[in-house]
Amino acid sequence: SSGINAEWPLRPGVKVRVRPDQLGVVTDGVKHSMNPFDENAVEEAVRMKQKKIVKEIIAVSCGPTQSQETIRTALAMGADRGIHVEVPKGTEADLQPLAVAKIFAKLIEKEQPDVVILGKQAIDDDANQTTQLLAGLVDWPQGTMASALEHSDGQLKITREIDGGLEDIKVKLPAIISADLRLNEPRYATLPNIMKAKKKKIEKLSPGDLGVDIAPRLTVKKVVDPPVRQAGDKVPDVATLLDKLKKKKVPTATLR
Repeated sequence: SSGINAEWPLRPGVKVRVRPDQLGVVTDGVKHSMNPFDENAVEEAVRMKQKKIVKEIIAVSCGPTQSQETIRTALAMGADRGIHVEVPKGTEADLQPLAVAKIFAKLIEKEQPDVVILGKQAIDDDANQTTQLLAGLVDWPQGTMASALEHSDGQLKITREIDGGLEDIKVKLPAIISADLRLNEPRYATLPNIMKAKKKKIEKLSPGDLGVDIAPRLTVKKVVDPPVRQAGDKVPDVATLLDKLKKKKVPTATLR
């Protein structure tokens, strides 16, 4: 089985507005979609099923009612059933990686999967923590930021991109994997599969049903708009540039 963590990035071109209370951004009326790295996770799980490596794919999302749309997308891509761990609307921004990892740990106890594949990070907070925290909680081996996966003899060979090139590691199953963008090219859900996804089962749970406290450990003090960028100046020569830098008291270095 495979579990997939789905987040909700905003669409490109949407203007982000700070809430009046300055504790977050306005999300009302904004259409959400699956996190790109989670699309790679779903795609890899589907490919593993097509190769008959896994028997069943379970797509999991934690969030408000709208996150069921994300699960339906995963079902249309090829997942078999979904689990929606619902949190009250307006509290999803407080759902931090540790709480999500604890929820997944409880679902692992319940479902007994052989491999859990997550996107390496959400593109809203870029935390990149859930995979590592989950592996620690369940004491399973982990392969993070996978750009290639191979299965043989109850093990997964994982290729990871590092500063010096590529790194290959092997982990025994069961294991926790996080997907990088280069792992694959996610498929588009076809209309027939979208229609079929509407009939697939989504089990609804709450954090309380799993005995997980999702109270945030970190507190947002204030969210503000970035400062408005000033227009640039064009200068005719280097001497004028240096003069302007001196007037603005910008440190400069003298070359020998």
